[in-house]
Amino acid sequence: MQTPRVIKLLVFSDISCPWCYIGLQEMDRAIDQCSECPARFEVEYRPYRLNASLKDGQSFPKREWFEQRFGKEKSDTIESIISTRAKEVGLNIKLFDGVVSQTTLAHRLLTKAWKLGGQAKQLPLLTGLFKGYFEDGKNVGDIQTLAEIAASCGVMSEEETIKFLESDELLPEVEQMMLDVRKKGVTGVPFVVIDGKSLRRLAGRISHRQCHLHQPARIPHSIPTAMRVRVSRSRFLLL
Repeated sequence: MQTPRVIKLLVFSDISCPWCYIGLQEMDRAIDQCSECPARFEVEYRPYRLNASLKDGQSFPKREWFEQRFGKEKSDTIESIISTRAKEVGLNIKLFDGVVSQTTLAHRLLTKAWKLGGQAKQLPLLTGLFKGYFEDGKNVGDIQTLAEIAASCGVMSEEETIKFLESDELLPEVEQMMLDVRKKGVTGVPFVVIDGKSLRRLAGRISHRQCHLHQPARIPHSIPTAMRVRVSRSRFLLL
């Protein structure tokens, strides 16, 4: 029996990004559909700060935040598009429920989860954070809220989580990862690095009907020639 090839996916995302939540759902489904491929996927989520101007500790009602940035008409259009797509993949995103806050604490917690148990710890936490933020209106910039989510996902107890988040543990590492990915020219998420060789942003739609392994394709000179994720309506391809 052929030994499955391990394909490492680094996915840069932010808890405040609805397309990252949708992309998580779509990627999970796509990988499930690749069960017969001669490959095994190891997925690690890395930090990205989408709202870089937002200071730690600040929070604003989501609708107010969106309307200040985009205006009411455009905000309503964005909400409609995201809500429709979310329902198509089984999610109930409520874009304007709750508050917008900086996600540094959540990223530190996700990094800690990875160090504690790899994707087995990190992915349930990530899903819990996304659900809390987009479906339950929770403030992911609040330490107690994060502690409750971490405990419910089996990452750490509430007490351990609070102690961790009140310290500076992993803060320099998380800040450096966010700085490094910006230096590479990444300006939007979700964004994927495959086997440490290639960067490419994920589109808003991923279909899972087909999964094929191909040889490396030509890509822009600014991105190393290597494997990459290509997304279309009909395929999720690992090139």
